[in-house]
Amino acid sequence: MTDKIAVLNKKVPAFKQNATGEKVIKLSDYAGKKLLLYFYPKDNTPGCTTEGQNFRDLHEKFQEKNTAVLGVSRDSIKKHENFKAKHDFPFDLLSDEDEALCQLFDVIKLKKLYGKEYLGIERSSFLIDEKGVLRHEWRKVKVKGHAEQVLDTIS
Repeated sequence: MTDKIAVLNKKVPAFKQNATGEKVIKLSDYAGKKLLLYFYPKDNTPGCTTEGQNFRDLHEKFQEKNTAVLGVSRDSIKKHENFKAKHDFPFDLLSDEDEALCQLFDVIKLKKLYGKEYLGIERSSFLIDEKGVLRHEWRKVKVKGHAEQVLDTIS
């Protein structure tokens, strides 16, 4: 991993990450394809489940646009495997327990819950083109309508 940060309209630094299905996924695996990385806070929570289901339900449409979808959170591979199976996600989930990918895309932010502050993943999505260039980013994502908005953005 690198300590650089992905920047809009620049080539994304190479990365590799453990994923469901006993895979190690690298950015270079998607050369010639668009890649949507969506970062979410936690498996099996209401918003994260709905977001994953929305991407699942539009998966064929993403494929028609030559776009792979990958979900990313800090949960373990074991939790991801259960989450993926429970909701029949047709895409892989990346485990970022060391936050390296989260840091690369600068999605760890100070959040508040019940008056307590903590560092967590800010729901965000990133579209990388066929040449590995970051073309679009969505930050502070609201789940409702997000998957459709991303799909509409892809040409």
